[in-house]
Amino acid sequence: MRPVTLVTGASSGLGAEFARLCARRGDEVVLAARRKERLDALAAEIGNAHVVSIDLAHGQAPRQLVSELEWRGLRVETLINNAGSGLAGRFADLPLTRQREMLDLNVVALTELAHLVLPAMREKRQGAILNVASTGAFQPGPGIGVYFATKAYVLSFTEALHQELKGSGIKVSALCPGPTATEFGAVAGVASEQFQKFSAGAAEVAAAGLKGLGRNQAVIVPGFMNKVSAQSNRLMPRAAMRRIVASLKL
Repeated sequence: MRPVTLVTGASSGLGAEFARLCARRGDEVVLAARRKERLDALAAEIGNAHVVSIDLAHGQAPRQLVSELEWRGLRVETLINNAGSGLAGRFADLPLTRQREMLDLNVVALTELAHLVLPAMREKRQGAILNVASTGAFQPGPGIGVYFATKAYVLSFTEALHQELKGSGIKVSALCPGPTATEFGAVAGVASEQFQKFSAGAAEVAAAGLKGLGRNQAVIVPGFMNKVSAQSNRLMPRAAMRRIVASLKL
């Protein structure tokens, strides 16, 4: 079983940048996402990559993905749980099916993949898991409530897993970026001038995530202003935080 780095949501944005950086450092990379044509193009660009076209938001997809890799003789040594989706708008006005898909992808698939790859990591006493959360994990998000709530789960789950695996040889980190220049804003309906103005580059954010994971840093918040935002819940009442987020033009 050859060790590989599995990057989910690898067809664009942060996922593609993670894949490029990991390939550059010599990893054998597995690219997983829905859009096969984009994965094929990225695989041709970076070399030493495997493509699995799959929608992780549906049913048994996480188990099918890991089974497919095992069938190919590949063992996940590093998992980059990057796949995720967002949707802006008032909770009651948004389609329930879309919000359920967000929960399945951001929470359920991420958790299942971590659980599926951990046995081999524990046996080898080495491995790494990077879960992509958000600065939204630190506060309630009126107007984008379910997305922020899923990222709060990712952050809490990752911190707990980090602590549980202390001394095991397995690194676990949560990456909490702020606005990032990817397709996410347009797809989620968050494409305001304010969002664009404060967006960081995807390559920069991915590099910070891998650097923090290498140090086994439990929580990685790239950028000074994002660090301030992440700590703001300590500086003001949650009622004030709710009002501030609700007032933002997403």
